[in-house]
Amino acid sequence: MCLWLTPDHLCQSILCSSLAATVPVQAVLFDIDGTLCDSDPLHHVAFQELLLEIGYNNGVPIDDEFFIKNIAGRSDVEAAQNLFPDWELEKGLKFLEDKEAKYRSLAKERLEPVKGLGKLVQWVKDHGYKRAAVTNAPRINAELMISLLGLSDFFQAVIVGGECEQPKPAPYPYLRAIKELEVSAEQTFIFEDSASGIRAGVAAGMPVVAVATRNPENSLLEAGASLLIKDYEDPKLWAALEEIDREEAKLKKASAWDEMTMNN
Repeated sequence: MCLWLTPDHLCQSILCSSLAATVPVQAVLFDIDGTLCDSDPLHHVAFQELLLEIGYNNGVPIDDEFFIKNIAGRSDVEAAQNLFPDWELEKGLKFLEDKEAKYRSLAKERLEPVKGLGKLVQWVKDHGYKRAAVTNAPRINAELMISLLGLSDFFQAVIVGGECEQPKPAPYPYLRAIKELEVSAEQTFIFEDSASGIRAGVAAGMPVVAVATRNPENSLLEAGASLLIKDYEDPKLWAALEEIDREEAKLKKASAWDEMTMNN
């Protein structure tokens, strides 16, 4: 167990235990944008430039608050409807396609992993857990980001919300991920950075670690995050992962004892 003395630390202990409840862990799932890489600023720049070209908002660039409220973590359909409520959906989606092409050109030059990602990836690999990327981004974007981050061989599946019955915040992308990996929700946990993604994971029955790269922390907690971390070097994360290690060691020890008892 994670043990602290203050009320805040006691609360954190409860959150750590929610991850340990997935022991024996079978799989770890990851969102991509904002979770594997701090890509929101690049999306923001791409939106700003293309929106300015069409005179959106009387030529005033969209700010961070507008981007977070109307675009970040949204599916293309939702973002198009938020941006252009008076447009035909097809026209809005064409704008989104152009924006994604602009984003990809920026990503090839400037995409960076979230701090500590390599350490977490190694932990997952060392434990032999199954893993999938689950995203609302178009597949071409998802596969590009995974490649740029050097994770093409890490993920065993890439699930795209637009290819599911409904994208996040509906649970279907995460439900498809555990189906493809042939694991249970009870033995899987998720890393996400948006309220939309967190709601999807919670609705799918899995605890979610919220990575507070850009979105307001209160919105992540309100969406149902089990643990809130700054990045993958956050001591709170490693306290939770160490608890998983301890609980799995206990299970192995108990299993070995049972086997020895049966053989005797």
